[in-house]
Amino acid sequence: MLTSRLITVKNLPSRKRICFLLKLVCFVSSVLIFCEFLIYYVVIFQCRWPEVKGGAHTGNTETSASVLKAIILADTHLLGEINGHWLDKLRREWQMERSFQTALWLLQPDIVFILGDVFDEGKWSSPQAWADDVRRFQKMFKYPSSTELVVIVGNHDIGFHYEMTAYKVNRFEKIFNFTSGKLITRKGINFVIVNSVAMEGDGCAICRTSEAKLVALSHKLNCSQQNWNHSTKRCSDVEKLPASEPILLQHYPLYRKSDAECSGEDSAPPGKKNIPFKEKYDVLSQEASQKLLWWFRPRLILSGHTHSACEVLHAGKIPEISVPSFSWRNRNNPSFIMGSITPTDFSLQKCFLPYESRVFTIYCAAGALLVILILAHFQLLTPPFYFAQHLISKHKAV
Repeated sequence: MLTSRLITVKNLPSRKRICFLLKLVCFVSSVLIFCEFLIYYVVIFQCRWPEVKGGAHTGNTETSASVLKAIILADTHLLGEINGHWLDKLRREWQMERSFQTALWLLQPDIVFILGDVFDEGKWSSPQAWADDVRRFQKMFKYPSSTELVVIVGNHDIGFHYEMTAYKVNRFEKIFNFTSGKLITRKGINFVIVNSVAMEGDGCAICRTSEAKLVALSHKLNCSQQNWNHSTKRCSDVEKLPASEPILLQHYPLYRKSDAECSGEDSAPPGKKNIPFKEKYDVLSQEASQKLLWWFRPRLILSGHTHSACEVLHAGKIPEISVPSFSWRNRNNPSFIMGSITPTDFSLQKCFLPYESRVFTIYCAAGALLVILILAHFQLLTPPFYFAQHLISKHKAV
């Protein structure tokens, strides 16, 4: 019986074979295009900019224009030449590039912040490897002139404190125009950029320079928030800045004991939530955290590093948002933060990217369907009614 079916297959008209082959190609291509391209549009299209008080819904066009639309992401960890398989690198970079470019096209933010650990091997990469990593980053995260990109340094970019050198810091600053203690003011909103790796507090040269810039900047901001009609002589010669309370942007989170109080589907796994954090490694030290809070009195802190989401309150009133990793290598459900920000208020909304497990499920289902179609076409799959008819005939014969 099997031999007769094989003979039938060989005798199929060539036109039928070509037609069937084209159908298979169309099916496979459709699945690939959806899973590797269209799915990012389908998922990110569902994300919406959050409303902010005094923003676009007041009916005032001028007020609406004052709302800054910001995207915040963290821990992209572009693989280098040492860690990671080439296929893993290709897959992760394609996912992040498609997600980022789709988000820019659909959401059209004014500014994008990446909160450190841009690279996975910046702490030990050679000049040649660094140049290659930078080239790939610039290809993946290219952006239009209407959008600004701000990149903050992380421990994987320049090393932990004991690995950090002036050479590594300088090459990062040269590429990304990064300076710790730098103030970025957009639409009257103050963003303070912090090199959290340099907040060790041990008096190293890089640490001293970084802290000195932060102290000077905090003085300017504090003077700007005072009533200038009654300002002290200490502020008389200080450059006037917008009076908006600043937003801190850094890689390490401020000190917290663990992620035990964090919640949400993208928070740390239950088995890791109660693991105590190590100061100056997982989070900033208590001393460094208190310094930043005292110097700047921020209204919001945005950080990365843990690869998981968390929201905590410092001093009972200052929120800190830990942004989860943007890479599927670190989690199944990456995301980024969408922020609508004004000089006096802000509203944040999380935008999830496609779940990798769901993409694999689609591939598996499509693969199973493809096998069934091929077997059915070549009559190698017995239809259920044929099987039932065979059983009935056998029963009658008995």
